[in-house]
Amino acid sequence: MITQSILKKVSHLITKGDFGLEKENLRVDKNGKLALTQHPSIFGDKSENQFITTDFSESQIELITPPLPSIEEMYNFMHTLHDVVSNELGDELLWTQSLPPILPDESLIPIAKYQNSSKELEDYRNTIAEVYGKHRQMICGVHFNISLVDELFVALQKELGNSIPIGDIKEEVYLKITRGLMRYRWILVWMFGESPIAEPNFKVMSLTTHEEQFMSCKAGMALRVGPLGYRNKDNYIMNFDSIEEYQNIIDKLVSKGELHSAKELYLPIRMKFLDRDKGKPTYLEVRFLDLDPLSPTGIDKDALYATYMLFLYSLLCEEDVAFDETEQYNATLRQDISSCYGRCSNASFPAKISNGKTIAEEAHSFIQKMRSVLSEFGVTENPIYAATLDKMEQLAIKPTMRKGVILAEQSKKHGFIEYYLNLAKKYKKDAELSGYRFWGAETMEMSTQLLMRAALCKGVGIEILDQSENFIRLSKENNSQLVIQATKTAIDNYATVLAMGNKVVTKKLLSESGVMVPAGGEYFTKQEALNSFSSYKNRAIVIKPKSTNFGIGITILKDNSNIANFEKALNIAFGHDNCVLIENFVEGREFRIFVIDNEVVGVLHRVPANVEGDGTRTVRELVELKNQDPRRGKGYRTPLEKIALGEEESLFLELQGATFETVVKSGEKLYLRENSNISTGGDSIDFTDDIDVSYKTIAVRAAQAVNARITGVDMMIKDIKEAASETNYSIIEINFNPAIHIHCFPYQGKNRRLNFKILKALGFE
Repeated sequence: MITQSILKKVSHLITKGDFGLEKENLRVDKNGKLALTQHPSIFGDKSENQFITTDFSESQIELITPPLPSIEEMYNFMHTLHDVVSNELGDELLWTQSLPPILPDESLIPIAKYQNSSKELEDYRNTIAEVYGKHRQMICGVHFNISLVDELFVALQKELGNSIPIGDIKEEVYLKITRGLMRYRWILVWMFGESPIAEPNFKVMSLTTHEEQFMSCKAGMALRVGPLGYRNKDNYIMNFDSIEEYQNIIDKLVSKGELHSAKELYLPIRMKFLDRDKGKPTYLEVRFLDLDPLSPTGIDKDALYATYMLFLYSLLCEEDVAFDETEQYNATLRQDISSCYGRCSNASFPAKISNGKTIAEEAHSFIQKMRSVLSEFGVTENPIYAATLDKMEQLAIKPTMRKGVILAEQSKKHGFIEYYLNLAKKYKKDAELSGYRFWGAETMEMSTQLLMRAALCKGVGIEILDQSENFIRLSKENNSQLVIQATKTAIDNYATVLAMGNKVVTKKLLSESGVMVPAGGEYFTKQEALNSFSSYKNRAIVIKPKSTNFGIGITILKDNSNIANFEKALNIAFGHDNCVLIENFVEGREFRIFVIDNEVVGVLHRVPANVEGDGTRTVRELVELKNQDPRRGKGYRTPLEKIALGEEESLFLELQGATFETVVKSGEKLYLRENSNISTGGDSIDFTDDIDVSYKTIAVRAAQAVNARITGVDMMIKDIKEAASETNYSIIEINFNPAIHIHCFPYQGKNRRLNFKILKALGFE
């Protein structure tokens, strides 16, 4: 037997684990009625997408995280997954409440459809629809999966003398935790119940009479897990002391026809078994958490941490009495009273299971006991866990602060449908505003975040190998791809990448293919370049490093008459490379033409960094004002980059007779850079559908010249409506690592969804 003294010896391992979430939401239309459309095709086959599938109905979407090593990482993953789904639903919304909105007749609710080897899943749904009624199946919730690390069980085995098999230790530990969670679950239902009131017309089928009845309680807190909620007809008494006996009871229920399969046993806590553990528990699934309508993600983070605290307490506390039939009955009674009368300030449990206190007072006493035990094992040394207990204590002291109380008040005040529908609409807008963000990975480049979001949508596995380098691995079935910065992939060979990174080589290859490139020369020393000044004097030129990207170190001199400015530009360029190119400046506007597998998938015009004057503010002040736009950031983690006030900007202003302290006339647009890179504060405008097809043909030919499957072709064009000729365009650069975010979130124009097109090129459909 594993005692508290043994657990103290391995206490450094007890808070390590893996965490996962499964969340259900109904899809609804803009009026709050159930969407009767099929599962969105953008998410692919529901039986093959590991992150996005359906639950009972085609209208009921289920989001699933992989097991992750912290609650925070798990929550961020679900946040991103929720946003991805919300953004892909078109005009539909994710219903925010566990209890359903306006439902049609049961005959119209579409059961989830499956084909071929997965057809049995559809058959099972048809069976439970008859037993429980379709309306009850439309109740949604959150399942929280928790496991302990293998190192803990190895350490426990060592403390027990190495004679007990690891599997038996897992059995003892997980059974003890299950008993504790079952016994004390009432406190989480009472504190974090968030389904207090149902839609007035919502009915469920009685599991005894089979008649329809309204779902309501006098002072409900969590109707979803109350007597009329999602549960079996009978309160089955289980054996939580032995896995063998536990399984025997399930087998008997199935053989008698009381259950159609083991997964129909709707216990509040479910032990889960993976093949690797050979009949022993792998993790626990906590099934009684409601959706949180007051969170954009539908997840109450406080409830997750509180559940985990109860999980740990159940492992570490002493068990005073056996969890027998009487205790199981009493635990269910506490849950039902907490769910049905949780908003009643003076509610208490029956005398036979109460100490004479109100539920709130009992909750307060219990939390103090939890704190004592968890502190003894060092759990509360983690400030997050200590804060969780503080929040739980506050809810016990001030029960009106509980979300279920607030939700009941607000839904009564505004109307059930209107209140939750308005929340759904607000959260959809929030998701759209953060449609480029992968929560928890915000330090990664935006293009990488977008590619990972597309992977979630398609059920492609993601592994971040090096966050600082934007190095990830994508995998699904037998396809595994390494990707750096979203567009550096194995489908382009190393020689191709080097060729695109070398501007001299690029020009030679393009010229050989009959593609127009600007004339100029390359220089390996500053003095050599200075000596050539007379050759370029009074000509518009570009001075740039040989091998940089993102517009780094580039200066454009349209009036090259001053050798001092010429030398400044050389200093900037040689500061980034030991070889510098000087080229003729090509008149026209610059366009980025993105090519994937010989197809142009996006065309952008990039407007150089600029400000518009108001007659009172200086350039510096106008830049600071424009940089307040939430779309502007640093390091390619937002759709636009902040405008800098550096040496290059100062030089370009000087050429226009201005400085950072110049007041710009009202309505006048002043440019701070000649080059139009988004990376230097430029604005992006989509022209994919407006450019003459001849330029697209040239861009594809340029990509073929360097044998690139993914590339961004930078082209100067005088008139995009006029067909290309030898005199009206020139390719100035081909990029081996072109950003995709500027095409997905242009300053003006349509999202070209390049993240999904990259996935397709990598073989993920």
